[in-house]
Amino acid sequence: MIQDLHCFALAVAQAGAFIHCHSSLSEYQELYQHERDNLLQNEEAQGQDPYESAVYSTWRLSYDKLDPLARLLLQICSLLHHEGISEEMFKKAALSQQNLEDSELQVQVTKFLNQFGKHDSGWSSWTFQKVIMRLGSHSLIEYDHQNRTYSIHPLVHHWSSTTMEGDRHDMQKLILTIIALSISLTSTDEDHKYRRKLLKHATNSIASLKPEDINPLVGERIAEIYYESGRWKDTEALEVMVMEKRKRTLGDDHSETLQSMQNLANTYWSQGRWSDAEALGLMVLEKRKVVLGDDHPSTLDSMEKVANTHMYQGYWEKAEALQVVAIERMKRVQGDDHPSTLRVMGNLACTYRSQGRLEDAEALELVVREKKKRLLGDEHPSTLIVMANLASTYREQGRLEDAEVLEVLVLETMKRLQGDDHPYTLRAMSNLAVTYWKQGRWNDAEVLQVVTMEKTKQVLGNDHPRTLENMANLANTYRDQGRLNDAEVLGVEVTEKMKRVLRDGHPETLKSMLSLAATYRGLGRLGDAEPLEAMVEEHRKRHDDS
Repeated sequence: MIQDLHCFALAVAQAGAFIHCHSSLSEYQELYQHERDNLLQNEEAQGQDPYESAVYSTWRLSYDKLDPLARLLLQICSLLHHEGISEEMFKKAALSQQNLEDSELQVQVTKFLNQFGKHDSGWSSWTFQKVIMRLGSHSLIEYDHQNRTYSIHPLVHHWSSTTMEGDRHDMQKLILTIIALSISLTSTDEDHKYRRKLLKHATNSIASLKPEDINPLVGERIAEIYYESGRWKDTEALEVMVMEKRKRTLGDDHSETLQSMQNLANTYWSQGRWSDAEALGLMVLEKRKVVLGDDHPSTLDSMEKVANTHMYQGYWEKAEALQVVAIERMKRVQGDDHPSTLRVMGNLACTYRSQGRLEDAEALELVVREKKKRLLGDEHPSTLIVMANLASTYREQGRLEDAEVLEVLVLETMKRLQGDDHPYTLRAMSNLAVTYWKQGRWNDAEVLQVVTMEKTKQVLGNDHPRTLENMANLANTYRDQGRLNDAEVLGVEVTEKMKRVLRDGHPETLKSMLSLAATYRGLGRLGDAEPLEAMVEEHRKRHDDS
C-alpha cells in the first residue's frame, strides 16, 4: 500500500486517518485504486506528478466521508491563505455590529456564521471546534499551538479550491466579507497586529473578484489592510470603487461618501500625489464644515490632512496655521491625550523642524513620544513614526549619536513588524543613511542608500518624492566620496524630476539644485554652478517677500 502511495508522508498519513475512521487496510486499498483511476481520468488531474495523484486520491476518499458542515468549512478555508487561519477571524466577524448595506449578503453571512458558532450576540467556540476536529481527524487540517492558528497542506488547499461544490464567486464574496467584518478600525497595537495577519488572506480571497462584486463596507475594510501594508496602488483601486458606489447610492454629501473621499485623499498623499490629495482634501473639508460643523472630529481630521499636504508641498506657514487651529479644537473636543490630538502635535513638530525651529520641534516630539508610548505601546506604528521624527530633529541639531541610536531601533523594529520592503521601513533606512552621511561614514551611507533607492523605486515608483529624495541623498554621498561624475549624472536627473514632480520652488528642489551646483564647483565648472545658485537665491527671496 505504501508503494501505491509513492511513499509520500502526507498521503500515507491521510490513508491512515481514513482507515482508522472508516475501513480496513484491504478495503481502503480497493477504494484507493478505484478512486485513483477515476481521478486520473479527470482533466483536472492530468499532468499531475505522482505525489499530487497520490495525495489527491487519498484526500478525496477522506473528503467524501465528511459531513456537509466540515466540507463547507474546508472549502471556505481553501479561499484563504493555507497558513494562519484563525478561529479569531470568524469570532470577530460574528460579533461585529457593522451593517453591510446589502440585506441579501448580510443574511448569507449570518446564516454561515450561525452554523459555525454565532449564537445570538455571542460566539460558541465549542461549536466551531467540533467542526475543526472532524477535519483534523482526517488529517485535513493542522493546529499550530504556538500561534493558535490552523493550516491546510498546500496540495489539499489547492484541490479543495479547484473542486468547489458551491459557486466559487459567491463563496469568495462570503469569505471576503467575513474578513472585512472581523476588522476594527481602532488603532491599538493589537488591532494593527491583527490587521497585518489578514493581508495574505485578503489577497487570496479577493483574487478574480471584480470591483462591482465587492460591497462598499468590505472594500473600505480591505483597503485599510492594504494601506497599512504599504500597498497603496491596491488601496487606491478599492477606495475609488467605494467612493463611486457611495456617491451613487448615498449622495455626494453623505458622511460615508465624504469618509471614502477622505480615505482616497490620504492614499494620494502617501503616493506623493500631493496636488491630487490637496484638491480632494479641500473639497472634503469644506463639505464637512457645512454638513458636520467646524468642530466635528471628522472636520478636524480633514483639516489635519490638508495641513499635512501643505507641509509636504513646502508651504510651512499655511501648514502651521491649520495645525495650530486643529490642535486647539481637538484638545477641546477630544482631549489632550486623544490619538488624533497627539498625531497633529507630532505633525506640527515636523513643520517646526522644516522651519528650522528645532527646539520647538524637539520639545513637542518628546511630549508626544512619551504619551504615545504610554497610550499605544512602544511598537505601535504611530509611536515609531514620532521616534523617527525625533531622531531627525536630533540630526538637524547635530546630535548625531542620539539620532543614530533612535534610528537603528526604529529600523530594526520596522523590519520585524512590517518587513524589509514596507515604505515605513524604507523611510527608516533612508533616515539612518543620512545620519551616516552626516557622520562622514560615506561608505556605510552609500550601501544603505543604494538599497533604499532601488527598493523605493520598486515599491513606490521612479517618480515618488521619497524615491527622488533617496536619489538626491545618494548624489550627495557620491560628491563627498569624490565621485563627482556620478554625482553630476544623478544630480541632474533628480533635479529635473523634482522640478516636474514637486515644483521649481519646492524646498527639496532648491536643495537639489544647490547640491548640483556644489558638484559643478567641485568639477571646476563655475559657469554651470553660479546660474543654479542665483536661481535658488531668487526663489528664496521671492518666498521671503510673499
